[in-house]
Amino acid sequence: MFAKCCGATTLGVDGQIIDVEVDVANGLPGVEMIGLPDTMVREAKERVRTAVKNSGIKLSPQKVTINLAPASIRKDSPGLDLPIAMAMLAAYGIISQESIEGRLFSGELSLEGQIRGVAGILPMAIKAKEQGFKAFFVAGENVNEALLVDGIPIYRVDSLHELVEFLNGKVTWEPSTGSQEEQESSEAIVEDFADVQGQFMAKRAFEIAAAGGHNILLVGSPGAGKTMLARRLNSILPEMTEREALEVTKIYSVSGLLKKNSGLITKRPFRSPHHTTSSVAMIGGGSIPHPGEVSLSHNGVLFLDELPEFSKQTLEALRQPLEDGVVSIARVNASLSFPSRILLCCSMNPCPCGYYNDPEKQCDCSYQEIRRYNHKISGPLLDRIDIQIRVPRVTYKELTATEKAEPSAVIRQRVVAARQRQLSRLEKYGIVCNAQMTSAILKKTCHITKEAQEILRTAFMEKNMSARSYDRIKKVAQTIADLDNSNEIRDIHLAEAIQLKNDIR
Repeated sequence: MFAKCCGATTLGVDGQIIDVEVDVANGLPGVEMIGLPDTMVREAKERVRTAVKNSGIKLSPQKVTINLAPASIRKDSPGLDLPIAMAMLAAYGIISQESIEGRLFSGELSLEGQIRGVAGILPMAIKAKEQGFKAFFVAGENVNEALLVDGIPIYRVDSLHELVEFLNGKVTWEPSTGSQEEQESSEAIVEDFADVQGQFMAKRAFEIAAAGGHNILLVGSPGAGKTMLARRLNSILPEMTEREALEVTKIYSVSGLLKKNSGLITKRPFRSPHHTTSSVAMIGGGSIPHPGEVSLSHNGVLFLDELPEFSKQTLEALRQPLEDGVVSIARVNASLSFPSRILLCCSMNPCPCGYYNDPEKQCDCSYQEIRRYNHKISGPLLDRIDIQIRVPRVTYKELTATEKAEPSAVIRQRVVAARQRQLSRLEKYGIVCNAQMTSAILKKTCHITKEAQEILRTAFMEKNMSARSYDRIKKVAQTIADLDNSNEIRDIHLAEAIQLKNDIR
């Protein structure tokens, strides 16, 4: 007898519906699975067989063939256990084919027949709604995640036995209405710029970076406060929109990083990978590609401490995500794209010992050592970092000052106001901040005075700028103008933008 049930897996950050077809026929007893399953899915036949037996359901030994379609996509989700079990039970006549039609199932089976949660439920639920399914059956720990999608009934499944009873009409269930909890509170700002004494230029640079979404590099001696400043960047960024929050939650769902019973992520991500991180872990990939650190930082901050200590391969791999806002990974079976619209924040010492040009400590590095150290970061990568500043040591007077520094909440108000100006100007182009402008959009939307244009021309000639650097300085100047509530880029705005692009090499 033949039966069919629908399950789901993920492809990149999107859901993918999988048709599970089962045929039960006379012949040598055994279970054969086809349709490009990986090892995890291939083992499902043993989990399903044992779970069915331990749920009190007896199946006669027959030849069972399981096909997972489309066959061109490799299946790697244990969530296919439940739809395989449903299709098998329907093929044996334990449940009717009508009871599972138009319904989507996802869950991993334990050997005793309990249903466990799986990663990627949110994109699966989105795809289920798009495909017009009548209901989506998930494990209890996945219910709140699935409920983020309106318009499709979500049913909680705790065990295979209970699900069979429901499908056979012996019990009735109501769709779940579980409480949706935020994974993180957007109001809980622990680290605040009010704790940072001095460093006025650095804090101004961070305000501009946050307002325009610009990448930033801090260069300074050990103990100058680079990491302390970077970890407070999130506290002045605007809150995520619902669309941005959904994008981030989808990525974390696919990666299996959502907490149990969690809802929408509303706090911008802040990722700080160690310098030994490989290029695959940074960008994403694998035989079946999964998101890397740049995608896990989408709509948030990627902080790279001690930038020159990262491998050259890892740093060069960042160039495409920084330019395009997306990571494209090609494999034999598919080409996938992961979003990576990030604010890159980096820090580094000026030399291997860290004390080059330090007013208090002597640098022991030779000229060649300093040159070799700084050249670990390529010119094309530096070109993609809009703001590059040197962070001096905090003086004793600044450190012991009793006057409280400006808090993050006040800085954030200015950042939000500047972002609103940018949104009203750029929304029709499908972007939200100045850093995302292309050259064409820059020419259309940014108005620069003659005096400012002359300053830019002089700087371009003296610094031997690339076309990319030219555009990025104009973008930073536009952000400064937005913070100044100005409709045009004036000379004072452009002068500050040029000052924030120091040549660290």
